Amino acid sequence: MSSVLSNPQQRVVKAACPHDCPDTCAMHVTVEGETRMPDGTVLGTRAVKVAGDAAHPTTAGVLCNKVARYLERTYAADRLLHPMRRVGPKGPNARFEAISWGEALEAITSRFKAIATDDPQGILPYSYAGTMGIVQANSIDRRFFHKLGASLLDRTICSNAGKAGMDITLGGNIGMEMERFDEAKLILLWGTNPVTSSVHLWTRVTEAKRRGAKVIAIDPYKSLSAEKCHQWLPINPGTDAALALAMMHVLVRDDLLDHDYIAKYTLGFEQLKERVAQWSPARAAQITGLEAADIESLARDYGNARGESGPAAIRINYGLQRTAGGAMSCRTIACLPALTGAWRHAAGGVLLGTGSTYPVNVKALERPDLIWNKPRTINMSTLGDALLDLKEPPVRALYVYSSNPAAVAPESGKVLEGLMREDLFTVVHDCFLTDTCDYADIVLPATTQLEHFDIHKSYGHLYWLVNHPAIAPVGESKSDSEVFRLLAARMGFTEPCLFDSDEQIAAVAIDTTHPYNEGITFEKLKEQGWMRLNVPERWMPFAEGNFRTPSGKCEFYSEKARQLGLDPLPDFIAPRESPQSNPALAEKYPLMVISPPARNFMNSTFGNIKVLADAEKEPFLDMHEIDARARGIADGAMVRIFNGRGAFQARARVRNHARPGVVAAISVWWHKKAPGKLNANAVTSQALTDLGRGPTFYDCLVEVELAAEASA
Repeated sequence: MSSVLSNPQQRVVKAACPHDCPDTCAMHVTVEGETRMPDGTVLGTRAVKVAGDAAHPTTAGVLCNKVARYLERTYAADRLLHPMRRVGPKGPNARFEAISWGEALEAITSRFKAIATDDPQGILPYSYAGTMGIVQANSIDRRFFHKLGASLLDRTICSNAGKAGMDITLGGNIGMEMERFDEAKLILLWGTNPVTSSVHLWTRVTEAKRRGAKVIAIDPYKSLSAEKCHQWLPINPGTDAALALAMMHVLVRDDLLDHDYIAKYTLGFEQLKERVAQWSPARAAQITGLEAADIESLARDYGNARGESGPAAIRINYGLQRTAGGAMSCRTIACLPALTGAWRHAAGGVLLGTGSTYPVNVKALERPDLIWNKPRTINMSTLGDALLDLKEPPVRALYVYSSNPAAVAPESGKVLEGLMREDLFTVVHDCFLTDTCDYADIVLPATTQLEHFDIHKSYGHLYWLVNHPAIAPVGESKSDSEVFRLLAARMGFTEPCLFDSDEQIAAVAIDTTHPYNEGITFEKLKEQGWMRLNVPERWMPFAEGNFRTPSGKCEFYSEKARQLGLDPLPDFIAPRESPQSNPALAEKYPLMVISPPARNFMNSTFGNIKVLADAEKEPFLDMHEIDARARGIADGAMVRIFNGRGAFQARARVRNHARPGVVAAISVWWHKKAPGKLNANAVTSQALTDLGRGPTFYDCLVEVELAAEASA
């Protein structure tokens, strides 16, 4: 029992945003009152304000429109407060009754023990980036399931293809620093919409524009960011590598190169020259849907942004790697800065992510030494097939945390069919009754970021951050780490590492043997709230080579790629589903669909927060007027989007924000809050990328028609 002390004085707690965003903001949480926890820790009684840390160089006191409303998430009326057990059938109309934590833990562990007696691989954990914290997202959970002998989960659903591509060319997901974009003279926003997905990058892009920089958006969709750029290049989905190859063709042809950088710090330039000689702007124009003259102009702009007039900065994002050739696209784009020597500048290069820059002691965190069997690995992007495949050993239990697979996994028709299996025991640990909870046997209430301890790295900047709990857990909610400690005890496990405290886990996470972490200690981090990696203030990771590839150079030619079955040189891999690459399928389903994120949602997180859902209004499908007119669809009509995998409904917006032949379904809506009770993942595929085993959400053909109610 906690006791409430009388202390109305406000104080500020240092925290960090946990969500799947490169900005990873440092936060200040203002609390009132004092609540003494059983271990003597004093927390606030109630949080009254959440704000960005003004001193943090990236956050600069600003939070996005979602996290600025975080108190509405923490204190939401529909917040889960108690463990629940389903009564009655699974599905959208599922009903639950409150039970005690003891009953919930007994129900889970008794089922786990029974399954483990036959084959523990019948148990599958399923999690992703509901929280990006190192303690809550990937520590005791991994240890617990390793000890249990459960199936391993290949966590691929967001970024694996892009990371694999960057690894081929650069040796890791390492790039220029977000904070330096305001110094660039040319900025390519390639498949990214920072107004929605990285507001702190956007402020720097805006500042660069004010200083005279040219900003170009390369995107099939005219996003909020593209609207504000000097130029929008509406590329066909999945054809980014063809554009990059044509840019390289022009750079080589017109000698817009840094020969010194190429000679010192790259591998395979002569082979690259031969390859890109085949990729004229005219050829790329036929594939990308862009004008050859625009490709020529883009390449010259990029090649001329060098020396005194430069540098050029490229921001690519994870949307463009969600196609059949996603890894190759990122690998190819990543070659560009080495040709022009853009890496010589702090404001030059390319940024997909910075995650590989952080030295993290993964073995100490996850303890793979606890694995005692040889468990299979199941790809989270093919969950539907995994749940429906009843070969031995079938998935008999699913434990979901920090994710909402019913809404976010591809080909949701199969996912939902699998979740409906009566013999599948499903546990969901979440803050709200998500779509996935509708199929759960047991639902456990989770803490929000204000109620637990964690540390964070970033995939957009170079600062470690700490998240101190600001308030006591609301209701009976518990953190991921606490639940796994309780489950381990109930299972009878005795390994001490399964009972480490959150702070003990955090203390081993930071690899203090690495020079990038020199001077960074856990105690200092706790006190200061955030600490920059021990790298120069003007970070130029590849100014003098030092790539993390096998050769130590930027690898235009990659022996590693060849060994993985990929072309060792940059190339174009066509989408599986496009009118050009699959004309037979396009006869039935002629439109390419992409599902970019809604400004007020974070994947499916925040989809139930009323003020944010009201701002989005309803699911929309943006269509070009040419495509709408051909189908008799007027602006504002309810439409049905379908293919052989499924269908969903949305409100048509005919406003030429999608290029002809492309429709954009603004996502990700919860099924239960969408018309027809399905979202865009009803039509997406479980097919995987060329490398990294990632999903191909944006490699998808559909047809669009008036919904039955609209055409009646």
